[in-house]
Amino acid sequence: MNETAAPLTLDALRTEITTRYEALSKRLKQIARFALDHPNEMALETVATIATRAEVQPSALIRFAQAFGYSGFSDMQRVFQAHLLESAPSYQARFRAFREQDGAASQSTPERVLREFAAAGVVALEQMQRDPPVPALERAVALLAQARLIHVIGQRRSAPVAVYLAYALNRILRPARLIDGSGGMLFDQLGSLGPDDALIAISFTPYAPDTVEVAERAAAKGVPIVSLTDSPVSPIARLADVWFEIRDAEVHGFRSLTASLCLAQSLAVATGLHLEQSGG
Repeated sequence: MNETAAPLTLDALRTEITTRYEALSKRLKQIARFALDHPNEMALETVATIATRAEVQPSALIRFAQAFGYSGFSDMQRVFQAHLLESAPSYQARFRAFREQDGAASQSTPERVLREFAAAGVVALEQMQRDPPVPALERAVALLAQARLIHVIGQRRSAPVAVYLAYALNRILRPARLIDGSGGMLFDQLGSLGPDDALIAISFTPYAPDTVEVAERAAAKGVPIVSLTDSPVSPIARLADVWFEIRDAEVHGFRSLTASLCLAQSLAVATGLHLEQSGG
């Protein structure tokens, strides 16, 4: 039996998983990631089903629970169940309910696709409004307001968010530079990066290798990092001084950017207002 005191709430368990993530074995890391990304499934599904979805053996789930001080998987599962009972319907559950209410027609018309993306955006924004990341937002704004130059990187589906942030920060007269790798000079663009600057790194599963490497190089130089990502064990979350966990739904294989862009816009505008109010 592990002598570690078992966390009594899901928030406490998430914190413990995040803190100890790098020390876990490869299999336990798989389970940790699944548990953080799919708390509802952890609350409702059987050991066999969760093991299949997480691509591990059922015995690994028991070892995972015991590693965090629980007597077994059922003991840990009760923490997920208690959280589910106390909280509002999850993002995924609400979006799934919309799709079911909108009809079971197999044909995806242009109107239906639009309605699905709109519904996904509404649910994501309502979730953010209901549970805003206030402490992280305040820390990020203070960090960005002090930076000499703000560097922004985001590739693949994160690219629109990065481009918008660089644009918006420059609009509020906060010097910002987009690290876009044009001309094959991605890492050459890091030459001026220093500890008086700040880096905003944006990446979601599967994480863009170049974004992760840029964040690693920035961290090695002592550059403060703000990360927009989708998990507390994301490689760019673990490197960040401040990080945001963003949940955007997937519609027909494409993840919405509604919540990501909302947060990006809020960061830029809040930084501008902070500087205005402080006379900076």
